[in-house]
Amino acid sequence: MKGGKSDEKAKWSSESALTAVLGLIAVVLLLAGCLCRGLFYATDVYPMVLMASGSVLIWFVLFIMCFNALKTRGQLGIAQWLDYLKRLYEAIMQYAHFRWMLWPLAIAVWFGLHVGLGSVSVQGSLEEMLRWSLLAIFALLTVMLAARANGAKWFACGWQLAGGLLVLSGVLAACGVLPLPYGVMRTADPEISSAGARLGGLLQYPNAYGAIVGMYALERLAAAARVIARPLSAGRLIAAVLPLMPAQAAFLLSESRGAWLATGCAAVAAFALQRRGARLPLLLATAAPLACAAWLYRQLAAAQLAPAPVPGLLALAGAWAAALLGTLLLCRLWQSGARARAAALTATVLAGIAAATVAVASTADRMAAGVGTGLSRLQMWRDALKLWTEAAWLGHGGETWRNMFRAIQSSPYVGGEVHNGILDLALDTGVIGLLFIAGWFFSTLRTMWRHAPQLLPSVIVFGLHGAMDFDWSFTFNWMLFIWLGGWALSSSTLQESVADPKRPGFLRPLSPWPQVILTGLFVMFWLGGTVWLAGQQVAAEQQYRLAMSKDTGGEERKVLLTAAYKFNPYRPDIATSLSRTLTGEKAETILVQSLSFSPASPQLYGELGRLAAQSGRGELAGSYFEQGLVLNRFDASSQSQALYWMEQASRRELASGYAERGRQTAAAGVRIYQRYRQLAEEVAAGEERNDRRFGIGEEALRYGNHLRLLAFGPLASEVTRKSP
Repeated sequence: MKGGKSDEKAKWSSESALTAVLGLIAVVLLLAGCLCRGLFYATDVYPMVLMASGSVLIWFVLFIMCFNALKTRGQLGIAQWLDYLKRLYEAIMQYAHFRWMLWPLAIAVWFGLHVGLGSVSVQGSLEEMLRWSLLAIFALLTVMLAARANGAKWFACGWQLAGGLLVLSGVLAACGVLPLPYGVMRTADPEISSAGARLGGLLQYPNAYGAIVGMYALERLAAAARVIARPLSAGRLIAAVLPLMPAQAAFLLSESRGAWLATGCAAVAAFALQRRGARLPLLLATAAPLACAAWLYRQLAAAQLAPAPVPGLLALAGAWAAALLGTLLLCRLWQSGARARAAALTATVLAGIAAATVAVASTADRMAAGVGTGLSRLQMWRDALKLWTEAAWLGHGGETWRNMFRAIQSSPYVGGEVHNGILDLALDTGVIGLLFIAGWFFSTLRTMWRHAPQLLPSVIVFGLHGAMDFDWSFTFNWMLFIWLGGWALSSSTLQESVADPKRPGFLRPLSPWPQVILTGLFVMFWLGGTVWLAGQQVAAEQQYRLAMSKDTGGEERKVLLTAAYKFNPYRPDIATSLSRTLTGEKAETILVQSLSFSPASPQLYGELGRLAAQSGRGELAGSYFEQGLVLNRFDASSQSQALYWMEQASRRELASGYAERGRQTAAAGVRIYQRYRQLAEEVAAGEERNDRRFGIGEEALRYGNHLRLLAFGPLASEVTRKSP
């Protein structure tokens, strides 16, 4: 009897320890994503892939150790190891909602197919495959955490820590207390900011930051409303509403109209989702913090988010204290008699009107001047739709817009991001990828609707704002979506409904051991391959950075670039830099091979054109330059460089005695110049935005005149040779 109780206690202790380790791993990964600029850049994603894969391995090892301590008493053998595999398989596969994490894994596999079969950019597809593999690993961790006892507490803890870190770091930076590099975006353009500064926080991008803070604020608001709805002590009430004022202030300081719109729609949904008796407490929880946040926003905006530290900190403390006291007073009035309730409602309405007035008055200039940015996005989306129709079902592969927008843009706008998450995914993965995303979304929304409706407004913000900006390019945003989905899966009602372990339906026909073997092999192949690829990317990046540093000499740079190219031959920038350290056929071979991996890279065509011109092959140089300019026609520098090297190629051929060939090369350069000049005149005469400042410069005019003389006039010796 005592032995049974002892074994039961040891089992419970081991389970609690495993849950704690799993929870810590998941929370640390979430916070790391927050601190790494939202994992927007691929160079930030690679170390996270290694970290997440190592974390999964650590948890599996701890699981085996705990199982060994409980069952085998230290005796190891083949039977015990087979038992480990079976128990580990059951720990992952026995939960009915395991299939939820297969959605991001399917998208990673789809990008992997683009890597193997070819795409607009093999490097772009590889980066997206690693990014979605990271999300699949994170989803696996959250699913396992959701299925364990007390998993919901870890999700609440991680959400509070990540949201609090984002909010407090941003607000303290805006108050001049915390130095946060690139945390505040400054501009003199009234279409971008009416205050001249916008808060981007740890993400360094105000629109994405505003959306995430809005997600956090709505979830905290729903939690505070549930607390206000029942009589509680002042201490618990203050603790519930504590994050609301700084969260709403950070939300306003982002000055993101899209985030405001998406959060407003989600707030209406949150109000509708509340039971009739809980709707007024939701308004009570909103009023005072929002009014105080609007006042703080007005003060900080007047100082362009750069006040002196002491006044900024005092303003923050005053607004925060006023919000807490105001909410406490409104709740006390609400819980009193009928007249007091009427007074509380009146005060709530007045606070909401005051907050709206302050916010609108502070951004009125931008609202009036910001039509241009909306029109430019519409033009961008029209171009993206045309590109999508070229591969509607399968997509073009990863980073399609970033690699192709210069080739298909109808006017010289600047836009490395398409500012629409749905369009971006459609370009990369086609309709098939969109079906994966839609299935994942609907699966998550259905779970939340049934078991955790308080989380729905945050997911609505994620979906709505992702459809009007490039939030979904931030891996951290998807991690938050996964976190909310895992939180919903960990709800007590859902755990009760799946208390009887069931294997997923698609595995039921198989006997247990083939399942164990297949699952083990797949996990080993998946994690091992992901780690190997991420390691190659990290090594290539390190070698490339060392090579491009100022302290690196010529021969040492060549060695480092060669090592970087061996680690990752898919990056055009590494191939281009390496080719410049080589001569003749070796350089050309490197560039041609890189062009097979990045067929839409105008830089590679330009480099090949330069090499051909230097070797006196004018016809080949003209072909390369024309193909490169088709892919980047609104780049004045590339146009001018092409004209310069066509002139040099013509001169080399003439000097070598090939007069007719030299004239033909010059004539090809004249045709490039004429197209350039016609395009520049069309842009100058049009009314579209010219964000790239495309036009024809003095150097291009001089090269064009030289090419005309070489092609059609006498070979005058006074024609000079000048480099751009």
